[in-house]
Amino acid sequence: MEQLIGGLQNVLTLSNLVYCFGGAALGTLVGVLPGLGPSSTLAILLPLTTYLNPTGAAIMLAGICYGAMYGGSTTSILINIPGEAASVVTCYDGFPMTRDGRGGQALWIAAVGSFIAGTIGVIGTCLIGPELAKYALKFGPPEYFGLLIFSLSMVIGLAGASMLKGLGAGLMGMLLAAIGLDPLTGTPRMNFGNTELTLGFEIIPVVVGLFGIGEMLSSTGQGETHIYRGKLGRMTPKGAELKKGLWASLRGTLLGFPLGLIPGMVTPLSTFFSYDLEKRISRYPEKFGTGVIEGVAGPEAANNATSQAGFIPLLSLGIPTAPSMAILLAGMTLYGLQPGPQLFQTNSLFVWTVIASMYVGNVMCLVLNLPLIGLWSRLALIPYRYLAPAILAICVIGAYSPRNSMFDVWVALGFGLLGYYMKKAQWPTAPLILGFMLGPMLEVAMRQTVSMGQAAGNIATPFMRPIPVVFMLLAVVSIALSLYLKRSRVPKAIWEDEAE
Repeated sequence: MEQLIGGLQNVLTLSNLVYCFGGAALGTLVGVLPGLGPSSTLAILLPLTTYLNPTGAAIMLAGICYGAMYGGSTTSILINIPGEAASVVTCYDGFPMTRDGRGGQALWIAAVGSFIAGTIGVIGTCLIGPELAKYALKFGPPEYFGLLIFSLSMVIGLAGASMLKGLGAGLMGMLLAAIGLDPLTGTPRMNFGNTELTLGFEIIPVVVGLFGIGEMLSSTGQGETHIYRGKLGRMTPKGAELKKGLWASLRGTLLGFPLGLIPGMVTPLSTFFSYDLEKRISRYPEKFGTGVIEGVAGPEAANNATSQAGFIPLLSLGIPTAPSMAILLAGMTLYGLQPGPQLFQTNSLFVWTVIASMYVGNVMCLVLNLPLIGLWSRLALIPYRYLAPAILAICVIGAYSPRNSMFDVWVALGFGLLGYYMKKAQWPTAPLILGFMLGPMLEVAMRQTVSMGQAAGNIATPFMRPIPVVFMLLAVVSIALSLYLKRSRVPKAIWEDEAE
């Protein structure tokens, strides 16, 4: 506690406050742009910090990181364009809230939920972070395989009314993700002789097309002239709505924080976990996707908590758990600092200053975002004849920016048509995105686990480790629970139609 107070005193100097505020503001500003999540934002703005002292540079980089996470939810809520892959889940209920005139409430609970997650994350970093990070290092390919099998069980919960369409969408996502290079051997597959297909599909053009372009085509095709017409509702949730949002934020934080300690854990996965959890425990799961505040609060908090937890193995063990953490590691190394166990002894003031700056930075992000809610919410009132070209331009820029490739722009347009037809035919997009993200990870984990078994003389041996077995049993329980809840809540006629 004394070291944390010393770090806080160091952060509260004028120069470090300026660095923290500058990082949070720049991260929020750039993070609003689709395709530029925390990793891209850090990579773009890293040169700006090379002129600063190591402590100021680390504070600014950390501010950029969680500022970009704050900004990524804005376009997801307002115009259905995910700022990054982790903001995909926010679209499912955030944009319907905007269409219902409650975009301000969605932005408010996203900002406050992220602040709650950041605050609890800092406390967890101080109290239990380093010890938890050591246990997380025990995860190998078999453990990841079990975790990913459990993750895929979410497809049942996200399938919507039609189980067959949900499973079909999930398999479609896994198939699309397999296009490109074999992840272990580098052999081209399913590229049909096309050189550009050899690199496969990037996640950002896929989600920008499915959500942004697909929604635009759907809305204009139905003759809609505005996202929302009428008077905007209040900007802050109140009463029961506020209580639901705050509890969902707390649950998302407690779920996302331990997941962020696992090296290789992608942040979008924790947001899907949170959304699935909120849907399962809800008394009205059928309303998810129509503008439920828990569907925004939980995933946004989980996203922030997972990213916040990534600082623990980075600082205490020198292990980046995500691409954004890898860029932070590169930045610290550039300034002559080597994260790891010795850093706490050799540069304790630096470490605790960076940890304290996380809390200060989260406060600054909250102060920056809340006053802008009223301004952002008015985007929903702009007529589509003016807004649609801007949305299309944002989608094109977002699709082009990750690899600077026109091929990705065509991919986004193609997935936009797919998103339009999926919405028209009432196919869920959530299982497709989940399958697209988990498919390659599951393939690598399974093949590595099989290789371990072959080396040990028995393929089944690695799969019988305690942690993978527990995860696979949880997957069975999860699927059974999802089926039971669906049968008890979905009208009987739907099940009879599916059986036929």
